[in-house]
Amino acid sequence: MHSGINSVGIEASGALEAGIAQATRGLLDYRQPDGHWVFELEADSTIPAEYVLLRHYLGEEVDAVLEAKIANYLRRVQGAHGGWPLVHDGDFDMSASVKAYFALKMIGDPSDAPHMTRAREAIHARGGAIHSNVFTRFMLAMFGITTWRSVPVLPVEIMLLPMWSPFHLNKISYWARTTIVPLLVLAALKPKAKNVSGVDIDELFLQPPRSIGMTAKAPHQSWGWFLLFRALDSVLRVIEPLFPKKLRARAIESAVAFIEERLNGEDGLGAIYPPMANAVMMYEALGKGADYPPRAITRNALDRLLVIGEHEAYCQPCVSPVWDTALTCHAMIEAGNELALPSAKQGLDWLAPKQVLDLKGDWAAKRPEVRPGGWAFQYNNDYYPDLDDTAVVVMAMDRTRRATASTEYDTAIARGREWIEGMQSRDGGWAAFDVNNLEYYLNNIPFSDHGALLDPPTEDVTARCVSMLAQLGETAQNSKAVADGVAYLRRTQLKEGSWYGRWGLNYIYGTWSVLCALNAAGVGHQDPAIRKAVDWLLSIQNADGGWGEDAKSYRLDYRGFEGAPTTASQTAWALLGLMAAGEVGHPAVARGVEYLIATQNEKGLWDEQRYTATGFPRVFYLRYHGYPKFFPLWALARYRNLKNTNSRVVGVGM
Repeated sequence: MHSGINSVGIEASGALEAGIAQATRGLLDYRQPDGHWVFELEADSTIPAEYVLLRHYLGEEVDAVLEAKIANYLRRVQGAHGGWPLVHDGDFDMSASVKAYFALKMIGDPSDAPHMTRAREAIHARGGAIHSNVFTRFMLAMFGITTWRSVPVLPVEIMLLPMWSPFHLNKISYWARTTIVPLLVLAALKPKAKNVSGVDIDELFLQPPRSIGMTAKAPHQSWGWFLLFRALDSVLRVIEPLFPKKLRARAIESAVAFIEERLNGEDGLGAIYPPMANAVMMYEALGKGADYPPRAITRNALDRLLVIGEHEAYCQPCVSPVWDTALTCHAMIEAGNELALPSAKQGLDWLAPKQVLDLKGDWAAKRPEVRPGGWAFQYNNDYYPDLDDTAVVVMAMDRTRRATASTEYDTAIARGREWIEGMQSRDGGWAAFDVNNLEYYLNNIPFSDHGALLDPPTEDVTARCVSMLAQLGETAQNSKAVADGVAYLRRTQLKEGSWYGRWGLNYIYGTWSVLCALNAAGVGHQDPAIRKAVDWLLSIQNADGGWGEDAKSYRLDYRGFEGAPTTASQTAWALLGLMAAGEVGHPAVARGVEYLIATQNEKGLWDEQRYTATGFPRVFYLRYHGYPKFFPLWALARYRNLKNTNSRVVGVGM
């Protein structure tokens, strides 16, 4: 569609306006009846595999139709290397491969089927299933494939530790906290899966699986800390059975109370898959039947994460309606036509009552004096609102307020701003859910082989918070929060000119986020930091005019950008970043716009198989099905709008 347009003729040909109009209509087709948007959120094979294994763990009645669809999905995403990757077309991942193989065998795929043989050979070639991560080992221990010696000791008495102790629940991230608490109970009770069909996967190991001991040191862990924690684990292994029974009972009670306070109805504990699944298994281990209300509601919450199609089904790690709606509203406000603006207003009206105003979540442990005022990522998750969503919602509300001179969002905006200012960490940055979560030594405990135990400040979230405060009129001159935020961003720029992207993939996402923030905060476009970032973005443009980056950029030994195939969403981020830096007239921007117009599909949107978002670097990636739908529209409309103004300056935070 529209291919062959040269840079000069994008506007003249009317192709730009037509592309914007068509993308707007395409996006409106996805709107829910009440005005919000929610797109599929796909992770790798581990979540659907875990869902299947959970059903067999609990001994639930087999749903053959659903399992056949999940099996179709798992077979389709198997990699050419024989195992399962963490991203589309990605490298082999041991834990994903072990779980996917186990799930397929559980569903009934014979182990001598060609795809199963290929998977087994790939696992053997890489040393066997002994190289699975800690979470996979817990699952294998509960299925009796390995023993509890293969996992770190997790004494449930952790629940009773005081805040000053080196390990405390409030010193780890929300996702780790909600996942670990039910796991502590499981580790104390050491239950065994029902596994009615008696399936095992001993054949994936190169040694007797029940002989396996603890995990090796993970690449991110330091030897000193690792050996200290390993020694502590050995001591705990000896003394844990001697802990007083009364103390253990009190600790289990405390864990259950923690969970029940945060169960979150049909949206589930933490509104993410792992804590919800662990909570259901915990209730099973505690002898609570399937009809016990907290267990039944949480089990139902897991089914609400399923995406069931005609031939395939998979389980999402969570849902993203607030994020999807807020970002779509920005794209619609930018598109600004008679269809788009009322739909953005309707989306914001849906978002307004989702603001958490009356509950102090876990974040308040370190900021008790701050009033709540944030938005969560999911439909409901009041204990865990996040700063990224809050900043994006507030900026969209403020843009609508400016355009309509209405005061209806004033209170929501003020409370969102107050919460974000109150959540700034001492280093000037902002994290996703918590404040001052800077206990980096904890990533060396044996349980943290994934290296994602913490929620420290990051460049992308800090940029979003600075963008929001700056859009609301704060500057480095009149606001300490903005001054400290900008200083944090200057400090974290890499030599090559880019910024790290924690929640989006990766340096393109981080650099777009920060360029928007610096521009909004009044940093001049000729500032060396901005020039360096612009030069970097220009240097990594692909020959087709677009931009792309893949999960390899999160390598611990990152030495500089490596190219990857173009995606529509990453192209949009690069364009939005360059335009924020004053480069709307640059030929590279015209080429990027041209690429987007040329690759629109019949619905006016963009196709994107590749994963462009991050759950945990190196461990867990996300494919937001909405990203190639709203980000390219936003970039095209921004390009048109800037071309039609004299100032050519982006006057908003993102």
